[in-house]
Amino acid sequence: MRNVSINLLDDTPRPVVAIGTDYSHGHLLPFHTHRRAQLLYGATGVMQVRTHDGNWVVPPQRAVWIPAGVAHEVLMQGVSTRSLYIEPDAVDLGARCQVISVSPLMRHLLMEAVEIPLTYEETGRDGVLIDLLLHEMTRSAHLPLHIPLPVESRLLGLCQTFLQQPNAHQSPQQWADQLHISLRTFNRLFRQQTDLSFSQWRQRACVVLALARLAAGTPVTRIALDFGYDSPAAFSTMFRRVLGQPPSVWMQPSN
Repeated sequence: MRNVSINLLDDTPRPVVAIGTDYSHGHLLPFHTHRRAQLLYGATGVMQVRTHDGNWVVPPQRAVWIPAGVAHEVLMQGVSTRSLYIEPDAVDLGARCQVISVSPLMRHLLMEAVEIPLTYEETGRDGVLIDLLLHEMTRSAHLPLHIPLPVESRLLGLCQTFLQQPNAHQSPQQWADQLHISLRTFNRLFRQQTDLSFSQWRQRACVVLALARLAAGTPVTRIALDFGYDSPAAFSTMFRRVLGQPPSVWMQPSN
């Protein structure tokens, strides 16, 4: 199925409904939920997904798992999507959103899935295709493209300010001073709230935000300077340390 709302098809008596949708650049899907879980794959472009507890950036030809009932919004940047809407008991990749890798086989299965009949024959070829697709999903690697957000209101405010103006030189002592707490208390609070150290979170945030800007065509040099790095080389070194590959690789199809 192409360019149709899941709301019209949600009661389809099949464990998976596959829909392909083309979005204009900058299209925003406001906060909403689905009864089914969703695997949202971007064949082109970049998606930015936000929930109440974090942000995810999905580079080209990767996918994001969105559990059933999780409120989310999605900013589309030149994206043509393939979505699987999955009955909650058919497969489970966890209770939180996850960006996952997409193998060449899984990519072809996703492209083919939107072409099969809505009420596909479950015991025939199309049913086997869907079963294999669900199996491939469970084998996919989870990618560290999530910026967790704290619940504590004062710390949340500092994190949101940082996401608006990333600065690689901000220190935990500066944040502790703004909260009028000791550095030790701050470090303990930050890890409790995000499951990351401040340094890990700061680097993760810079990488994820950089991916979104790279997708918009911003040069690495400009991003490095805007984020406070001393040079493009310093930024690229940090990027490779966090994700294992340079920025250019993450804007290419996954292998």
